[in-house]
Amino acid sequence: MASADSPSLAADHERAADGPDRDLVLVPGGSFVMGTDDPHGYREDGEGPAHPVEIGEFTLGRYAVTNDEFAAFVSDAGYRSTAEVFGNSFVFAGLLPDDFPPTRAVAAAPWWREVIGADWRHPEGPHSDLDGRGDHPVVHVSWQDAMAFCTWSGTRLPTEAEWERAARGRREGSHFPWGDEREPAGRHRMNVYQGQFPRHDTGEDGWVGTCAVGAYPPNDLGVHEATGNVWEWCSDWFDPTYYARSPRRDPRGPDAGRTKVMRGGSYLCHESYCWRYRVDSRSSNTPDSTTGNIGFRVAGPRP
Repeated sequence: MASADSPSLAADHERAADGPDRDLVLVPGGSFVMGTDDPHGYREDGEGPAHPVEIGEFTLGRYAVTNDEFAAFVSDAGYRSTAEVFGNSFVFAGLLPDDFPPTRAVAAAPWWREVIGADWRHPEGPHSDLDGRGDHPVVHVSWQDAMAFCTWSGTRLPTEAEWERAARGRREGSHFPWGDEREPAGRHRMNVYQGQFPRHDTGEDGWVGTCAVGAYPPNDLGVHEATGNVWEWCSDWFDPTYYARSPRRDPRGPDAGRTKVMRGGSYLCHESYCWRYRVDSRSSNTPDSTTGNIGFRVAGPRP
């Protein structure tokens, strides 16, 4: 698979040295408008109302955590991921071989198939491995796995408000880190599904499945792939009514809940059914859920 147009790995923004192995960018504090009132969005996800939020300065991973980084954690800590403990995870059917035996599917989304032996080391099941994908974001990781990595690395998961502030960069009111046009001047700026979902991904953006981190240009704060590629866990519990009552300063989500917030969309997002590859979209999943399109990025310790 080829890389996308104009890959940029250059660190032309200030690097925050919060740790020897963490590439974090500095996100200035201040206020921004969080969420959206766009009628084409998903009201049931609680994307609105758009509301002002103030947060302090913090640092966030330039990239999602990669397979190589997660492997270092597992090797050092002797950690077993949720999918490894359960013995299975969910894989997009379009990434499985044509002769893959029938397995349980998700009723509301039959393109998701339960695969015995699928985990972060084997993204499509036992027949697959990470060869050539060390710099791709780790997937099949639960919120619990992400938290364990943070504990080991001296980092944390960003709050939902921090994530959106960093994903937006210095731009206000746009759906994407670069504006409102998905492919400005015909150039792909993120890894999402092209073609007819779920039958055929044409890979017009250069990728089928995950892409390497840094494959697309960063936003104006130096954050890469804030939209598309993989969903990213946040620290917050999810509540679709939270925006209507959240505090203006440093919101951190409800005190309790059933699911955790995920942001950014993934390589499987397609406008025909899932217009969630936006900086103002949101979704959630249970803390022990694992799939082939969920990963995470870390934030630096709180000041």
